[in-house]
Amino acid sequence: MNEVSERLSFFAALYQVDEHPLTGMWLLYGTIVVLSVIVFKLGFAKRLPVLKAAAVYLFLMLGCTVLTFFGVFLPVGEGLVVAALILIIYKIRLHQSKKNQSAKPQ
Repeated sequence: MNEVSERLSFFAALYQVDEHPLTGMWLLYGTIVVLSVIVFKLGFAKRLPVLKAAAVYLFLMLGCTVLTFFGVFLPVGEGLVVAALILIIYKIRLHQSKKNQSAKPQ
């Protein structure tokens, strides 16, 4: 059992998936869904009608079930955190750039 706990990813070890599998997997799934939604909203989301947006998020959540199983031993959650941070930095820089362009006299 000790060998398994050494191979867990950060979030799987944090949620103690090896000791509390049901609770740990639900927490890992929730983390991956939240991080996926953040990455989607920051990088890819466009304004959609409500029904289409609901369909997109439904399929996103279905895809996250597969990512959750991969996320036990692979750094799926950690990769989503890095992607979210990169997109946040990009959005901040883009906002600053647009603000500076509008402030310059033309």
